[in-house]
Amino acid sequence: MKLEQQDFDAYSLFVFNIRSASTRDYYLRRLKGFFNYIELLPNENIIKRCDYFANRGKEDSDWAFNNIVRFLQFQKERVEQGEIAGSTLKNFLKSIKLLCEVSDIPINWKKITRGLPKVRRYAEDRAPTIEEIQKLCEYPDRRIKAILYIMASSGIRLGAWDYLKWGHIKAVEKEGKTFGKVVVYSGDEEEYFTFITPEA
Repeated sequence: MKLEQQDFDAYSLFVFNIRSASTRDYYLRRLKGFFNYIELLPNENIIKRCDYFANRGKEDSDWAFNNIVRFLQFQKERVEQGEIAGSTLKNFLKSIKLLCEVSDIPINWKKITRGLPKVRRYAEDRAPTIEEIQKLCEYPDRRIKAILYIMASSGIRLGAWDYLKWGHIKAVEKEGKTFGKVVVYSGDEEEYFTFITPEA
């Protein structure tokens, strides 16, 4: 049986090229922010907005390029004012770039990325002191202790809790000692594993 050839719309290709559901939702939020800024079909759903941008961008790549630069310039100013981090700006770029790539919109990305601020690959976070952890553990809700012990021993960020499920934590025994292995951001391109103490 021969399958018929099917043309996919820009939205379907965009979603198809994102592996995890959490990343997809994240990219779609960023894309909506871009469309809202350039006032692209404000009363339409995301599917029609993606398709319109893709079709118009293929016909007039300068229109797409100018709108992308205008939007990123606005976000760059927000970075300079300390409203958002440089990494947030990069994340806006990732979602727009993916839509353009799957839609075959020819954009010179070098011209765009050269003007963006450099992104630090580390945060200015610090580990809490033992005294700070002890003080927080005095809180009467016993669930706080589990959260604190997991975060302190594993180093996960607050956002990782959105993706964490019980099945992502496995007991590991080595040399008579038991500890836990945690899969963080499971199914996402940023997935990694870390360990937690027996107390956690």
